[in-house]
Amino acid sequence: MKFETKIGMSKPEAIYVHGYNLTEDLIGKITLADMALLGALHRRPTDEESKMLNACMVAICEHGFTPSSVAARLTYLGAPEAVQAAVAAGLLGAGSVYLGAMENTAQMLQEGWETYGHNHDVAFVATSILEERKAKKLQVIGFGHPIHKPVDPRTPKLFALAEELGFSGKHTTLMKEIHRQMNEQKGRQITLNAAGAIGAILSDMNLHFSIVRAFAVAARAVGLIGHIAEEMEAGRKDSMGQKLFDHIEENTVYTNDCLVK
Repeated sequence: MKFETKIGMSKPEAIYVHGYNLTEDLIGKITLADMALLGALHRRPTDEESKMLNACMVAICEHGFTPSSVAARLTYLGAPEAVQAAVAAGLLGAGSVYLGAMENTAQMLQEGWETYGHNHDVAFVATSILEERKAKKLQVIGFGHPIHKPVDPRTPKLFALAEELGFSGKHTTLMKEIHRQMNEQKGRQITLNAAGAIGAILSDMNLHFSIVRAFAVAARAVGLIGHIAEEMEAGRKDSMGQKLFDHIEENTVYTNDCLVK
């Protein structure tokens, strides 16, 4: 039985990753985000790709007290000897509400162009996507935010950078047109959030929607380091995880009416 890989191999004198000499071509010369793109594309990113992907990953690295960071803190409380378990716990909730929206946005845009884009302009494609999702009672992905209203401050920054670096293509244009039509229909400005912006930009970087969430997960893994470090610094007694556990213990009422009298 034989196995094949293009990813990595080691010889006594050298290590090769995607065809590059690790010590001579990569260490000290590319970033961690570049390594992620190298894994997806099997080539070193251009300077423009590097700057854009690093910006996107920095933008979603940290979100404060989300289910992801809370899960990491509570897991660290229960297993302080296994930091990797806390990071893993924080990543398991990457879904349609948190982190996964990037992938869902990219899928909506990519499939929208594929389905409706033949010989039609962007306005038609946007209208078709909105009508289809309304008919199927599906959420329009990439919009809304509990705090940032009416503008997510990350969105204009990322779009401006995409324009500067040459990644403001048809998917970004489509996302902006969907936003314009939604605002018109609602009669007010709807927040186009960072996940929506990044889903569009990564699509214009020619990344298939199925790989987009992986970059979100990688970014969040970095962000969770800070939450775990804060738990360590606080000590078990004063940690956020312990306070959450104590609060729930003290404020939970058992309501089973079948208790034996």
